[in-house]
Amino acid sequence: MAGPNTFFLVHLLSAILAFIQFVDSSTPWISNYIEETNLAYVKDSGICETVDGVGQYSGYINVGDKNYLWFWFFESRNDASTDPFVLWLNGGPGCSSMIGLFTESGPCTVNSDGKSTALNPYSWNNYSNILYLDQPFGAGFSTGITLTNSSAAAIYAWTAFQVLFTSDAFAKYKNHQFVLATESYGARFGPVFINHFNSQNELIESGELDGVKVIVSSLMINDGKHDPLINFQGLVTFAQDAPGYGPLVNSSVISTITKAFENTCRGLLQDCYDADISKSSGADTCNTAITTCTDDVMSPAVGDRDPDYLLASSSDNKVPTTSYATYIRLSEVQDAIGATLLSSKPTFDQCDDTTHALFSQSGETGKTFLPELSGLADSGFRILIWGGDADMKANWLGLHQSMVQMSWYGNQTLNDTALTNMSINGDDVAAFAVVDNFTFARVYGAGHTLPAYKPQVAQTIFQQFISNETIHSVETSVTGSSSAAGASSTASSSDAVRLQHPGICALVLIYFISRYSTRKLL
Repeated sequence: MAGPNTFFLVHLLSAILAFIQFVDSSTPWISNYIEETNLAYVKDSGICETVDGVGQYSGYINVGDKNYLWFWFFESRNDASTDPFVLWLNGGPGCSSMIGLFTESGPCTVNSDGKSTALNPYSWNNYSNILYLDQPFGAGFSTGITLTNSSAAAIYAWTAFQVLFTSDAFAKYKNHQFVLATESYGARFGPVFINHFNSQNELIESGELDGVKVIVSSLMINDGKHDPLINFQGLVTFAQDAPGYGPLVNSSVISTITKAFENTCRGLLQDCYDADISKSSGADTCNTAITTCTDDVMSPAVGDRDPDYLLASSSDNKVPTTSYATYIRLSEVQDAIGATLLSSKPTFDQCDDTTHALFSQSGETGKTFLPELSGLADSGFRILIWGGDADMKANWLGLHQSMVQMSWYGNQTLNDTALTNMSINGDDVAAFAVVDNFTFARVYGAGHTLPAYKPQVAQTIFQQFISNETIHSVETSVTGSSSAAGASSTASSSDAVRLQHPGICALVLIYFISRYSTRKLL
């Protein structure tokens, strides 16, 4: 006759088996999984951020009609309750913000083995709460309808923050200083998003819209693609004699790209600027312009160089490293961070080619986006435009000239203001000019994804900017700017099991609870 212990074990086993059958195979059960209205995420996965007491959330925002934006958020290592809230967007269009997280400004970097991480002492969450958002749909883990322009993307970004700022996890940040930081094609995303947010805020203020205001207080754009015509013209000058580096190509190539710009590229881009891209003929005009200028001016100017970093050589280890893409595709990492909440086998695209192609075909990539930025600059909005001086994709001469030619009250003053050197421990690391709330900076030796090449410089400028300080020289006796200590993290099978599965007692408890309730993701 079976004793009471046997009876208990039988029922315990039955409970566990019933629980396993209950769980939807397409939705991994994670012990720190949290679901709110239109929001599903994992809290404190233990991946990347390893500093004790620093929280993180990663998951999906349901922005309607089976459209989901992936995010990864890290609390400040300093004071999460008062530090600014930063939204980071990579460019592309269609590139994942995981690039920024793992290679530029996030709490960790991925080691060359592609299986482990190391603490980043120059992480921007040393001074801020920072959210990395994959957008538009198709970028990284985000999934949904295909978009073709920044205005459409702004609508979904607004919806995402309506979800976030009414959630238990993020509502506390809605009144924090909000900084939008972006790069490259983010020169389009940033101003367009802020202008859309401002128009929505006005509707809320007037009572025409029910929602939560999303008030962005400042904008940072590094290595931005603001104006194709000025950028290509600047590239010709830059290739002829890059300040600090000298001629990048021989006189024959200079002659070729000069003629291509003057005889073909300039006229095509001007036609694009005059075109109505809501019509297919206008979109075709702009698509032709940007592809022709890229082929006839950019490609010969770059030659065999890395357009992201003109100082790179074939013997260099690639910067930024792509090891993070290997790491984030590991099944145990995806399970731990909640990337599998929508699908057991999510796809991760570092940069989505389809999105990039459709934005180009829509005509948007050939257009200038200076009018969207000029309105903000003219209003006294706090703005930092900065670029690496070893970047050929968005050369800094073109960046500076774009800001000078942009229609705003400070353009002539910026043109007449000499750049002032900034130093760290006595070494010149950047040069800058300030016109009221507008700052322009050139960072020496940095490539297209600026913080990846000069992390200490980038973090220093970032910290000064979000603290509403004018850029200035500093003396520091420590490596990195954070006293926080943390361990590296390794994606092992034991970690995955620990992160995914609660203890047996919790399983039994959840089973009994599940008999009276069901759940559906988002």
